[in-house]
Amino acid sequence: MILRVRSHRSLVARTFLAGALALSLAGKSDAQSGSGDRFRGIDSDPAGGPHQDPAAMVPEAIRGQLPPGCTQTWQPTSHLHPPETTRRTARSHGSQPERVSSQPARPEPAVTPPPYVHQHLGQLAPFAPRAKAGGIGEAAAHRWPSSSVPAAPPAYLRNSVSPRLAGDDLLAGDDRLGGDSLLGEDSLLGEDSLLGEDSLLGGDSLLGEERSGGAVDPLTSLGGAPAAGQAGNPHSGASRDAAALPAGSDLLSGAEDPHAALLGETRYPSALTCAQCHPKHFEEWRTSAHAYAAISPMYQRFEQTMVELSQGTIGTFCARCHSPVATQVGYSRSASALDAPKIVREGITCIACHRVNEAYGRTNGQRRIEPGDIHAPVYGGGHGAGLADALAQREKLKLKTDASDQGPGQAIHRSARYFEPITRSDFCASCHQVAVHPGIWLEVVHAQYRSGPAAAQGISCQDCHMGAVPGKAEGYEQIPIAELAGKPWGEPRRHANHTFWGPNYSIAHPGLFPIHEKADRWTPRQWTQFDYTSDWGKPQFERNLPADAAFPPPWDNTDDRRDARKIIEANFASLDRKRASSIDVMEAAIGIEGPFFEAAPDRHADLRFRFRIHNLSDGHNLPTGSLGAQPQVWLNVAVINPEGRRVWESGYLDSRGDLADVRSVDVAQGRVPRDAQLFNLQTKFLINTLRGTDREVSLPLNFNQDQLVFLRPGAVPVSVLNHPPLIRMEAHSIPPLGHRDAHYRVPAGALQQPGVYRLSVRMRSRPEPTYLMHEVGATPDMIRRMNTGILNIHPRSHTFMVP
Repeated sequence: MILRVRSHRSLVARTFLAGALALSLAGKSDAQSGSGDRFRGIDSDPAGGPHQDPAAMVPEAIRGQLPPGCTQTWQPTSHLHPPETTRRTARSHGSQPERVSSQPARPEPAVTPPPYVHQHLGQLAPFAPRAKAGGIGEAAAHRWPSSSVPAAPPAYLRNSVSPRLAGDDLLAGDDRLGGDSLLGEDSLLGEDSLLGEDSLLGGDSLLGEERSGGAVDPLTSLGGAPAAGQAGNPHSGASRDAAALPAGSDLLSGAEDPHAALLGETRYPSALTCAQCHPKHFEEWRTSAHAYAAISPMYQRFEQTMVELSQGTIGTFCARCHSPVATQVGYSRSASALDAPKIVREGITCIACHRVNEAYGRTNGQRRIEPGDIHAPVYGGGHGAGLADALAQREKLKLKTDASDQGPGQAIHRSARYFEPITRSDFCASCHQVAVHPGIWLEVVHAQYRSGPAAAQGISCQDCHMGAVPGKAEGYEQIPIAELAGKPWGEPRRHANHTFWGPNYSIAHPGLFPIHEKADRWTPRQWTQFDYTSDWGKPQFERNLPADAAFPPPWDNTDDRRDARKIIEANFASLDRKRASSIDVMEAAIGIEGPFFEAAPDRHADLRFRFRIHNLSDGHNLPTGSLGAQPQVWLNVAVINPEGRRVWESGYLDSRGDLADVRSVDVAQGRVPRDAQLFNLQTKFLINTLRGTDREVSLPLNFNQDQLVFLRPGAVPVSVLNHPPLIRMEAHSIPPLGHRDAHYRVPAGALQQPGVYRLSVRMRSRPEPTYLMHEVGATPDMIRRMNTGILNIHPRSHTFMVP
C-alpha cells in the first residue's frame, strides 16, 4: 500500500508540474501575441522573427524538474486554447499536436476520441503514458487514426514484432504483447522492489526481460544475434538471462555462443541422446503428455493469457511444470516455443525426473534438475546392476564413460543410483498437486489419491499409469531395460511404461509432435508450413504435380516433401496407438449401466429413463487432472426413430463446438435450445460477484472485481475456508468407486411413430472446452483438432418398441 501511495504521489507531482508549465507558457504567449493574436502559433511571430525555442519560455525553476525531453516536445499554444475553440486531434504517441492558425480549418479525423481523452490528455499530453503495443488496458486514443503522418514508434517498440506464422499458428509464434513489457514502462510498485535488493530468482526477471538496463528490446532472444551491449561479453552465454539462450539456435551446437554447450548436451542431455540405449522408453515417452507439455499449442495460449491478465505476476508458475529445463536455465518466456532449443521443446524430458535427487513433495513444480552430461549419474527405481555389468566389459562393448573419449562407441552413464522417492506416488505431487496464488487448487489428483482406496491398499500412481495395462494395476512388463549395440542388455526386470497412460491427445502439427528422431532436419517454423492435410509428399501426388506448382520453402523440393511425409505418416501411426491407449484408460475407469426405464414406452406419455455412471477407478475422481484447463467428460444420449432420424438428444454440441449450456454462444443468441438435461462432470470455477448469485468463470483470476488484475495471497487463511474468499471450485466429478445417475425425459411428441427405436449412448471426453479455447485466443485449426479428436467411450445402442 505504501508503494502504491508513492506511485500515486509521483503522478500528482507530475500533474502539478504540467499545470505550472502550462500557466507559465500561457502568460508568455499572451504577452507576446496580444489579445487579437492570442491563438497564433509559436512559429508565427508577428514581427516575422525566427522560430523561438520553447525551452527558453520555461521558467528555470520549473525546467529543472521536468522529465527529460519535455521542453523539446512541448508546443504550448496547442494546449492553451479554450475547449470551445481548440480542435484536438487524436494521435499516436510521439506525434506533434495540431496547431490552430489563421489558415482554413482542416477536416476532422474520421474517428473522434471520447470525452475522457479530452479531459485527461488535452492539457497534459506530454505527460500521457506511453502507448503499449497491444498491452492490456492501453489507452484507446493511441490507436485512433491521425490526419497527419504518424510519428515513429518509441525505441523500445522498434523491431519487436515477431513474424506471424502463415495459416497455421500452432504455438503462438508471435508474442501477443507485441514485444512490450507486461508492466509497461512504469513499474506497478513505483520502481521499488518488494524483495529489496535481493531477488528470489537470482536476479532473473519473471518475465524474461533483459537485466542489463537501457532500452533493450524485451524480445531480443527471438533473433539470432545477441542484444546490444552483450556482443563483446565472453560470459554472456553462461548468463541466466534470455540472451544466453538465443531463440533459433540449438543449445547442442554452440554456434552462436562458445558457452552454449554448457547449457546444452553437456548440462541437460536430450531425450534423443537417451534413446540410444533406451529406445523402448523413448518410443513410449515421445507420444506422452510429458513430451507434449511444452509443445502443446493450448498450453502456449493458456499460459500467455494468464500472464497478460495477471499483469505478469504469475511469473514462472506454469513453466515450472511444463518446461522445467527452460525454467532452470532462464529461457525467456517471451520467446516462442517454435524458436526454443530442442531440450526446451521436450517439456518434461528424461532428466526432468531422472536427474532429480531430492524429495520435494508439494512444491508447485519447483524442483532442481542436477546438471551434467550423459555420463553423469542418473536416478531411478533400480540399483544399477545391469549398468555395473556393462561397465565391467566396457572395452569389449565399446562403451564411452567420459566426454574426452572421442573414439567409436556408445556413450553411457558412469553410475545409476537408486532413488527411493521416484518409486512412490509422492514424487508426482510436485506437478500433480498444484495451487495457484489465490489458493485455488488447479491440480488435485494427488490429494484425491491420498484419500482414496488405492492409497490405502498400497497401490501407487505408477502402478496404474506406468504398468503393463493402461489404467489398471495389473503388474509390469518384464524386459531388459537397455540396449547396447542394438541388442537387449541385462536380465529382464520390471519395465515402467513411459507412455504415462492418460486420456490426453495432441492438437499440435504432426511434424512437431510426436517427437521424431529425424524431424530435426527442418526447423519447427518450417514444419508449420508443411500442409500435412493435403497429399504433399505422397507418390501419386508428386507424380501428377503440375510443372508450375508453387510451394513455400523448403517444401519446394520434391525429395524434402517425400521425406517429410514419411515422418508425418510414422507420427500418425504413433498417435493412433496413443489414442487407442487413451480410450483404454477411460474405459477402464468408466462404467455405464442401463438404461433403466421407469415405464414401458408409450406414444401418449413422456419416456423417462436413467443411466448409472460408475467410476471404476479406486485411485482418484472421474475426471481429475488439471482443473485449470477444465477437462470435459459428459454423457451423449440420442433417440433414433424407425426411419433412422434422430428425434431427441442430450449432450450435443453447438456450431462452435461447445456444449449447449450456459457457456454456449448459440444458446445465448437463441440459435440452439439449451440442453437442460445435460450430464457433465466438468469442474467449474465460481466467483461471488458481491451482488446476485455466484457465476462461472473460465480462468482462475480475480479480473471480475479488480480493475487492475494481479495475483496475490488472500487476506483470509485458505485453511479456514478450505478455499479462497469469493472464489471456489464447483466439483461435479465422481469419487473413486462411486456412481451417479443421469436422468432423462423424452417428450411424447418425439415418439409418435410406432416401431423399433434405437437409444444410443456414449461418454465423451476432451481436454479443453471450446469456450476456453476461444478465450485464450486459440486458432480455428486448434479448435478443429480438439473437436475432431474427442474420445468416444463405451459407445453402444439399445432398442425398444413403441406400440
